[in-house]
Amino acid sequence: MAASRMAPPSEMSRRLTFLFAVAAGVAIGNLYWAQPLLSLIAADLRVATATAGWLVTATQVGYAVGVLLLVPLGDVLDRRRFVPVMLLVSAVALLLCALTPSIGVLLLALGVLGVTTISGQILTPLAGDLAGDTHRGRVVGMVGSGTLAGILASRTISGFVADAASWRMVFVLAAVVAVLLAVLLYRAIPPLPPRTRMPYPRLVASVGTVVMRERAARWTLVLAATGFAAFSLFWTALTFLLSGPPFRYPVTVIGLFGLAGLAGVLSSLHGGRLHDRGLSLPATGAAWVLALGAFAVAAFAGRSVVLIIIAIVMIDVALQTQALLNRARLFALSHQARSRLNTALATGNFIGGAIGSAAATTLWSAGGWTAVTITGAAPCCFALTVWALGRRGPLVIRSAVTDGTVADRSETFHDHAIRSARSAPEYGSA
Repeated sequence: MAASRMAPPSEMSRRLTFLFAVAAGVAIGNLYWAQPLLSLIAADLRVATATAGWLVTATQVGYAVGVLLLVPLGDVLDRRRFVPVMLLVSAVALLLCALTPSIGVLLLALGVLGVTTISGQILTPLAGDLAGDTHRGRVVGMVGSGTLAGILASRTISGFVADAASWRMVFVLAAVVAVLLAVLLYRAIPPLPPRTRMPYPRLVASVGTVVMRERAARWTLVLAATGFAAFSLFWTALTFLLSGPPFRYPVTVIGLFGLAGLAGVLSSLHGGRLHDRGLSLPATGAAWVLALGAFAVAAFAGRSVVLIIIAIVMIDVALQTQALLNRARLFALSHQARSRLNTALATGNFIGGAIGSAAATTLWSAGGWTAVTITGAAPCCFALTVWALGRRGPLVIRSAVTDGTVADRSETFHDHAIRSARSAPEYGSA
């Protein structure tokens, strides 16, 4: 029955995949427009730079709320309407940011922007729905690459626009793009009836139910959160390194280092193909080995720009590849619960990122770049341990039989991942 509700694989054309990738990148970029502009905003609104720093926090907290409370609706609403509505509301919030008369109004506007800029978290599982089983990894990888490009490019674009015009113009242009994308997506997304129906409180509660039912989901979520923690640890500390001696780079130059991380965009595309070929699990292990090597290179890069760039490329390829593979494996577990699985993934990533950023600040104060890179090896070793123990560990699978009873059977994680990708168990009534 679920299969009949799904659009045919041919619905996810290359053009639509590209549009999804652009929209996802623009949506996630809304979280980062303000980051390089804090000093400009503080001067214009006549507040301390430390006070302006709360603008980033407001956006991130709003985003966490939106992921938890709005993304699960992707499993019960018509996403052809839901995604454009979210884009239009975010456009209103962006315009309010541009016209704000005070720091208080800007804090409120950025909080609302964070809540509503969740379109990318809806589009990614939607891409998984529209893609066929044989190329779902490639499609999800391309959309995921758009998200990564948005994260990396938004700070640079924001700085250039602010230098050329003003910080308010950044939000005006973002609002215009959001409206344009809302129109294009409404016209491009095929009609899709809701995949399941349930009351909203039960829908949100079922996020935990879906995760607890699938050991494969829990295993993957641990790896994903660990990867995001390592990613945030590295990039937060890198800002400290590049802004201090011996480099002392200005903000615009530091932003350009993020462009080196675009190698992760290309790796996401290849990572999706690895998943489609059934190599998701070994590729995940290889990615974590590469991440461990990246922190080793970074340990010797305290005074070398060349080594820093090499470390950036290594860690972005490693962590973005494993992130794509994690997402593709999660989406293979269920057709009807993909938005809820994505909610769990994004929530875990947010927690991991917060831990990584906090650890970077503490470690930098305690021992500088050396402390950061040595500690950065710890999540890599932890993830490799989890990967090694979980990928072949025995599972107890609970499944209903014809008389309505529940039977237990055992299989390896590897076999279960393949079976799940083929059979797609349903959680519509979770």
